[in-house]
Amino acid sequence: MKKIIGVSVLAALSIFALAVSAADDSGYIRGRGNPTGAGLFVDGKYVGPAGRFSVPEKYAVAAGDHEIVLRDPRFEDFTTKLSVKPGKTTKFKYKLKPVETPKPPFGRLRFGGGEAESFISVTTGDISPVYINDKFYGFLDELNNRGGGLLLPPGTYKLRCSSTLFGEINQDVTLTANKVTVVPLSKGK
Repeated sequence: MKKIIGVSVLAALSIFALAVSAADDSGYIRGRGNPTGAGLFVDGKYVGPAGRFSVPEKYAVAAGDHEIVLRDPRFEDFTTKLSVKPGKTTKFKYKLKPVETPKPPFGRLRFGGGEAESFISVTTGDISPVYINDKFYGFLDELNNRGGGLLLPPGTYKLRCSSTLFGEINQDVTLTANKVTVVPLSKGK
């Protein structure tokens, strides 16, 4: 019995040591700039919005060199290289350059349902990326409210989102001028 307890304790300590060792191999990144809600991609993978309500988000990344890209459909992409040290926060500044504003008419695309709309849902909601025609257009929770949405020229678009709360959304949507198109959300898809 003592031998089993000893082996169990040794195994637990080994797992703890590995977890601490793995934690030592990561650092953090935090960007400050405009627009605050631009999508932050690290080495080609979306990690979340750069910030919310003018407050920069802090994301854990592996220590080492990384390519950082910020994307927003109203701006040119911003790309930089960062070297992240273990246990440290690497900060960077950015300012995206605006692209030409599309001309009206527009249709509005938004998501509906899912979570109740409140300040809490906006600050802690689903930050899964939304892609239209394979281009990043924002994150799910910022497009899931009655007053929000995307203004796009009328037409048919390929909509894609992989949400941890609502499952896979992969469909064509057709927008009509001066109309709102709502893509319904339901939990547990």
